[in-house]
Amino acid sequence: MTTPDPDAGRDAAPEANPPGDGDTNTPEREAVRLGAELTKLEGSVFVRITGAVDAGLPGGPVAYRLVPLQGVLAKPGKWRKLPLESQIALVRERVHPETIDALNRSVIDFVLNLVAQADDAGLDPLPFLAALADNTSSSPADQVFERIRQRVTHAVEREQEERHAALTRESINLAEYPESFEMARRLPRRFIALLGPTNSGKTHQAMEALIKAKSGVYLAPLRLLALENYERLCAARPHDRPLKVSLVTGEERRITEGATHVASTVEMLDTRSRVDVAVIDEIQMLGDRDRGAAWTAAVCGAPATTVYLLGALEARRAIEALCERLECPLEVHVLKRMGPLTMDAAPVRKLRNLKRGDAVIAFSRREVLMWRDMIAENGFSVATIYGNLSPEVRQAQAARFRDGSADIVVGTDAIAMGLNLPIERVVLTTSVKYNGVEEEELPAALAKQIAGRAGRYGVHEAGFVAGYDDYTHEVVASLLKEKTPSLGTAGFAVAPTLEHLHRIASVTQEQSLTRLLKRFIHNIDVPDGFFYPRITEEQTDRALWLDTLPLSIAERFTMSLVPLSSRIPYLQQTWENWARALGKKKACTLHRDPRTLAGQNLQEVEDTCRMYSAYAWLSFRLPETFPDGELAHELAREASMRVDGILQSQNAALRRRQGQPQGKSQGKSQAQRKR
Repeated sequence: MTTPDPDAGRDAAPEANPPGDGDTNTPEREAVRLGAELTKLEGSVFVRITGAVDAGLPGGPVAYRLVPLQGVLAKPGKWRKLPLESQIALVRERVHPETIDALNRSVIDFVLNLVAQADDAGLDPLPFLAALADNTSSSPADQVFERIRQRVTHAVEREQEERHAALTRESINLAEYPESFEMARRLPRRFIALLGPTNSGKTHQAMEALIKAKSGVYLAPLRLLALENYERLCAARPHDRPLKVSLVTGEERRITEGATHVASTVEMLDTRSRVDVAVIDEIQMLGDRDRGAAWTAAVCGAPATTVYLLGALEARRAIEALCERLECPLEVHVLKRMGPLTMDAAPVRKLRNLKRGDAVIAFSRREVLMWRDMIAENGFSVATIYGNLSPEVRQAQAARFRDGSADIVVGTDAIAMGLNLPIERVVLTTSVKYNGVEEEELPAALAKQIAGRAGRYGVHEAGFVAGYDDYTHEVVASLLKEKTPSLGTAGFAVAPTLEHLHRIASVTQEQSLTRLLKRFIHNIDVPDGFFYPRITEEQTDRALWLDTLPLSIAERFTMSLVPLSSRIPYLQQTWENWARALGKKKACTLHRDPRTLAGQNLQEVEDTCRMYSAYAWLSFRLPETFPDGELAHELAREASMRVDGILQSQNAALRRRQGQPQGKSQGKSQAQRKR
């Protein structure tokens, strides 16, 4: 039923031929006579019908004020040009009993449907239906209905979001994060922190304790360090018998039956297998933006009765706070450097002033290769180390420097973490480094760690540091004197696990990896901020694309963590192809083709090596789709050998260009210089 509005026509269009006297009919009066109002608004002249429908709601009839389907008559300019008779005729054409009846039925249908939708969501429909009577626009009724439906939909989504956020908070409380590691929680653990600069003997002390223990695990920040200490453990003979040791990294497994010791990357810690001693290296990585969560997990979850924490002194306060939170006793031993470290009186300035035993540091692959070429052209034999090289290539290049085949090592700050090299002097070519967004001055902590590689104890009596140019020399000297800021005592990063995501999915029914990760970041309970959720930008970006594929949550999560750089088009395309194959349940197989490496340059072979390593990483996690893990290891080793061969041949070619025989150096040891 429709009831007329007594105020109909109160905002009728003033320009629409106002009546001359009481006997003259006008379009406004004709509209009112027919049960409507004539209005000019928003650049249109239109008729609007006011009424109410009874939908059986507790609040009584639902009022409306709406423009029927063909209620817009004309633009104001065109309306003014129409004769009075034509205006009245147009009103009669658009407003008649059938028009009002059709509008009335559409309002009843809309109201009933919206009430049902609101009831399903537990919402009160009346505030939304009030918009029918408050409508002042020229939009036809169906557009008004759609806008109100959208408001209800958004309200339902907000209500659902709030409910899901509450359920997520209830399902994951980061204050209870340490309790999630059952084995560590049950053990009477104690921590021993060995803190100090490079060349202070931290690693030696901890590894001696690990070797003597009946069982233990060494946790490294890099595959290379895990490999080095795996070999160190294998070579040890406590009680005149060798240790049984396994190597476990993301890309490689060397499992020894009955192994008592494991060398592992920190992310691969087995938190369920009890050991006597655990050694966590580079503990200051707790503060790393992207990887700090792995060190948080290692400290909270290392299943050992004695846990050694090795790293820089600036980690002390953070370690103390973390151990207090874990209610575990902590011994802190501050170690001093075993040999002096001295800043050279002047910068190097010229290539001919470099000496045998120098390590020249740059901060990008391109810069390293440029300096390698310049130094080799000056008659030196050069070893090259940078992040894109596989651990096997870095080991081979480091071995050349150790045995004297290479006079000088040129590398990035990859040299700063691990890699025990007989470096006498560190020469920095610059004092700035790209941080992923912009170039910035080296942090003092990094400058000290790099410089500390000079003067290997037991090889050189002292270590020396220099900048290549005057400005770099001055800045480096200042950085070495600067006090390094301590890590924070709260805000330890926690990365999402598959268990976390499944827990969120179970209470929210959410299947999108992107939204699950967002819920982990924004909705889980972080009561005091001591632990906080953290995901990487790359994982976030990958999740958006992976959500377009028919993959399970577990498959998407695994693919979001594949160790391949998305900045290299070839590797990014390979990753996408693998993900699509996984979605189609199609196996990705490898084949040995000698031509693959033969026609590739150095960068391409490096990328191929990383691709094979990433395939091996996937083969441990999704073996049905990536079945050729063993072949991937073989191909990665072949690619590594090819990279090492290219580096050596390039070095030899540059030296031949200068007429310098391979292996002969014109540089003197820095120890031969008077200081």
